[in-house]
Amino acid sequence: MKKVVLLGGGNVAYHLARQLMNDPQYRLIQLYNRSLLSADFESINVEKTTQLDALLPADIYILSVKDDAIATLCEQLPFQGQLVVHTSGSVPMQALSPKQRRGVFYPLQSFSKAQAVDFSKVPFCLETEEATDYELLEGLAKVFSPKYYAIDSLQRQYLHVAAVFLNNFTNHLWYLSQQLCDREKIPFELLRPLLEETYRKGQELSFFEGQTGPAKRGDRTVIAKHLALLQGIEKDIYRDISTSIIATYGK
Repeated sequence: MKKVVLLGGGNVAYHLARQLMNDPQYRLIQLYNRSLLSADFESINVEKTTQLDALLPADIYILSVKDDAIATLCEQLPFQGQLVVHTSGSVPMQALSPKQRRGVFYPLQSFSKAQAVDFSKVPFCLETEEATDYELLEGLAKVFSPKYYAIDSLQRQYLHVAAVFLNNFTNHLWYLSQQLCDREKIPFELLRPLLEETYRKGQELSFFEGQTGPAKRGDRTVIAKHLALLQGIEKDIYRDISTSIIATYGK
């Protein structure tokens, strides 16, 4: 049995901990957070500590903390020569202290504590300095998902940018759409079938093939009418995305 210690108290740490709690091969033996863990973690029946000098010996230490805390926390660990990995999409592996065996264990998904995660559909991006450490992380990844990939730090940074476009930006656009409907007293439910169809097409067609709308057609008359209805940041976003679509399709 490989022993795992998880450091962090956020959304990613919560879901990783729940998955690892009862695994017979890679067993979570301890949770660390600099302050007391939230009530969500009470159901995770493993030793918990707020003291770094109380960390238990383990095969893998997973730092699942905010990006700007990774380097500092790794430097503060009271041991050296251990496999220490972080779960960030945008922080290079080299941010970890060289006194440790460094790696990355990045689950490419959006996490919320209140939302269950089907890890079998979540890809994991793995990176290590040593081949033997990669084998350890590969075994750990298999606890969660059949989808795992060797992705280096530069590739992962580009992948994280791509994920922001795909997930965070599109979610914000949905929010703006909802706000526009609410402001004009239009039931947003009218748009939900369109949202579902957009997602369905994204599973079956390339995103290039699936594009529709006035910018794809080069219909500048409709675009001008839409812009006249908008103001502020909404108008800027509409204009910028329309310009990008027009440039993409040569209209």
